[in-house]
Amino acid sequence: MVRHGGKILSDQLVKLGVKRVFSVPGESFLAALDGLYDSGIANIVCRQEGGAAMMAEAYGKMTGTPGVCFVTRGPGATNAAAGIHIAMQDSTPMVLFVGQIDNRHTDRETFQEVDYKAVFGSLAKWVAQVDHTDRLPEYIGRAFRVAMSGRPGPVVLALPENMLSADAEVADITLPTLPKAQMTPDTLQSVMHALGQAERPLVVIGGPHWSPEAQADLQAFAEIQSVPIAVSFRRQDYINNHHRCYAGDLNVGINPRLAKRVREADLLLLIGTRFGDIETQGYTLVDPADPQKTIIHIHADADEIGRVYTPAIGITATAPAALDQLSNAAPAGDWSGWTAAARADYEAWLAPQESPGALKQEAVIKWLSDNLPDDAVVTNGAGNYAAWLHRYFVYKRHGTQLAPTSGSMGYGFPAAISASLEHPDRTVVCLAGDGCFQMTCNEMSTAVQHGAKPIVVVMNNGRYGTIRMHQEKHYPARVSGTMLANPDFAAFARAYGGHGELVDRSEDFGASFARAVASGLPAVIECRVDEEALSTGATLSAVRDAALGK
Repeated sequence: MVRHGGKILSDQLVKLGVKRVFSVPGESFLAALDGLYDSGIANIVCRQEGGAAMMAEAYGKMTGTPGVCFVTRGPGATNAAAGIHIAMQDSTPMVLFVGQIDNRHTDRETFQEVDYKAVFGSLAKWVAQVDHTDRLPEYIGRAFRVAMSGRPGPVVLALPENMLSADAEVADITLPTLPKAQMTPDTLQSVMHALGQAERPLVVIGGPHWSPEAQADLQAFAEIQSVPIAVSFRRQDYINNHHRCYAGDLNVGINPRLAKRVREADLLLLIGTRFGDIETQGYTLVDPADPQKTIIHIHADADEIGRVYTPAIGITATAPAALDQLSNAAPAGDWSGWTAAARADYEAWLAPQESPGALKQEAVIKWLSDNLPDDAVVTNGAGNYAAWLHRYFVYKRHGTQLAPTSGSMGYGFPAAISASLEHPDRTVVCLAGDGCFQMTCNEMSTAVQHGAKPIVVVMNNGRYGTIRMHQEKHYPARVSGTMLANPDFAAFARAYGGHGELVDRSEDFGASFARAVASGLPAVIECRVDEEALSTGATLSAVRDAALGK
């Protein structure tokens, strides 16, 4: 059957099981929009390409299959770069389709012409341009395979407009089942033997491919071996945080006792995680040149094993495949005392440290942790406000945390919209700072248009809090470029047809949240935060005084 390129593209996406795409329209891919018209694939029309790409990335995180995004050439593509960077650093499968100029005019600096291989070459796993209509299925199939193989990540395909509008007769392809590396009995034995030789082992988990089954296997492994489990940055939902072996998360504002435990461990069993600079506090907890501990690294991508830390044992396997084997292994030793101490350190860290002001972030987070359904999805972007979430929220089930390990501001709200569309029957909460929310708050229009109903809790302190904290540490009392003039966030939500409220006392938050849920609308709850509440462990004045030597 002869079809135009846009129809070939949409038919191929249907064949690959794509049910939703995120886009900002452009004349460069009109044929693709025409192909989507009667494809049955939902097209979530966004307000800016960065938000669209973040929604697609969040979809990839939730489903383990590529999130698909369509943007136009030039500024549209470059706007989407933030989402590509998130997908790469977070190991998330994603495919970005970029409408491209007519390929007969390449290298003339044609209107909005961009060399996508040059622009995205260091951000994506693979970048290509499809110049022949009859090769669309081939390129699309390869894009999906690359996005999902080994360490997952983003792929960028440029689609020249003349190629998309041209006709061709070509068959669709079926994506083959990707091979999954498994642990062999000998490899399992070597891991358990090394574990048995350790006095102070620590398991660190993270990375892609996780599932509810992997969480169950991890908890079974931890229970049998009685070893402490730490999670890498923003992967707290990989284990029930109530589990007796859970020791906390390796984040920016790490529990000092957990940091000490990483240093003291004589064996690190790394499962799925890349174990990067955030987990190691800038490579200070474990020296790449001289780790002074045995390292066992299990990762889906062989190129990640030994990339920074040279392991005694390196195993190429996904975390779920490895845990399927590890969960059935016999006990290798007795570390119950070491694990109980690690758990006690975590529970002590959960005890709230009171922050100044009538609206206390620790109280809000504890209320959310105690009252949200176990399957509620919680999202966030970047900023000091997130430290309260990471420290005080107790995750119970897999698939309930969406946060960028890349540290990208503005991520939480688009991710929450994507989560609400994917899980319309679940509560979705976005925690955001005033600066973080304003980077993508225009997507409120997208939420209203497509029926998403996330609840956004905006911690408003009138500044870029993280940068202000560092500013006060290094240039105390010289405030420059970190203050914000903010809107009435509750009125902003109502202007879009959503629900909006202002809360300035901790005790009023619960009732406000209940009204937001009852509204059935996308909602914003603005929480006015005292300007002294700089971090979970220090006030603004304390940080400034310390820097001034007072």
